Amino acid sequence: MKLEQVPTPAYVIDLAKLEANCRILQYVQEEAGCKVLLAQKAYSLYKTYPLISQYLSGTTASGLYEAKLAREEFPGEVHVFAPAFKDADLEELLEITDHIVFNSERQLRKHGPRCREAGVSVGLRLNPQCSTQGDHALYDPCAPGSRFGVTIDKIPSDLLDLVDGLHFHTLCEQGADDLQTTLKAVEEQFGPYLHEVKWLNMGGGHHITREGYDVDLLISEIKRIRKTYNLEIYIEPGEAIALNAGYLATEVLDIVENGMEILVLDASATCHMPDVLEMPYRPPLRNGFEAQEKAHTYRLSSNTCLTGDVIGDYSFENPVQIGDRLYFQDMAIYSFVKNNTFNGIGLPSLYLMDEQGDCSLLKAFGYQDFKGRLS
Repeated sequence: MKLEQVPTPAYVIDLAKLEANCRILQYVQEEAGCKVLLAQKAYSLYKTYPLISQYLSGTTASGLYEAKLAREEFPGEVHVFAPAFKDADLEELLEITDHIVFNSERQLRKHGPRCREAGVSVGLRLNPQCSTQGDHALYDPCAPGSRFGVTIDKIPSDLLDLVDGLHFHTLCEQGADDLQTTLKAVEEQFGPYLHEVKWLNMGGGHHITREGYDVDLLISEIKRIRKTYNLEIYIEPGEAIALNAGYLATEVLDIVENGMEILVLDASATCHMPDVLEMPYRPPLRNGFEAQEKAHTYRLSSNTCLTGDVIGDYSFENPVQIGDRLYFQDMAIYSFVKNNTFNGIGLPSLYLMDEQGDCSLLKAFGYQDFKGRLS
């Protein structure tokens, strides 16, 4: 079955592109002498973990369930960070994780000693107060009032007695130049501590596999930090693992006219690609162009009852007909990990596409998946 034959709606993962991304990350790992971890919050399709684990050193989780998934399905290290941990969750985490990073001094003092008793490496998240994200304020952990990390004025005097390593995560879909800027701030504020700890985790948001990303600068910065402070270095990309490695296939169900032509699809921004509305952003579409760029412009909408469930305006070289198929691109990341069944809308099936372009069904969803979440 080819992509054009896959029943819609469906997420289709391009295994060749996924592996190509992993090869780039493996190159960074080997050249920089660091460890690269998969941030599961962006991509958790565990049936592809055997492929990814050939290239990366482990995973990072945002809580108990992701950590359990990682330990069950992904060989290698398991790291966990959360703004706060429940006591019961922490007890389970101690049995399956290698590193636990705490967000505050209070959490560190409460749980750190128990972690060390269990042989788990303890870290503290830093807030270098260095915003580099521009228009992405929603995703800026250094923004004023952010709940993430400890600022330099809140560092406990006995920090080095409490931790094995330090962590920061300040980037979102950014380049190595922004990491370089952040590292300067980290060194200026926390440099003395870096000389005394065992490891530094530089978090995620590194768009390493994006075209034009300065991989050489990333490698040189990691090497510099590693050698200057004699540290083991971790990075935790999420999007970079599966960037441009997936499609959301959809069908045009109807065309409505109201000042312009509006396509009603069997895919939904609200249900199937929530970041379109949350960021917001306009997802890339195969053979789709900016509005008015080509002869035929349409608004792409969904089959839910939410008025604002609109994906965006696109133009096409040829008229679009009812029954035509459209393919949203870069849909492997922050898609099925965030989707939902609002309005009783079904979840898209999951397919894998091999190097020859043949697609195989991984999982199909139905009414019981909708009903099973309710009672």
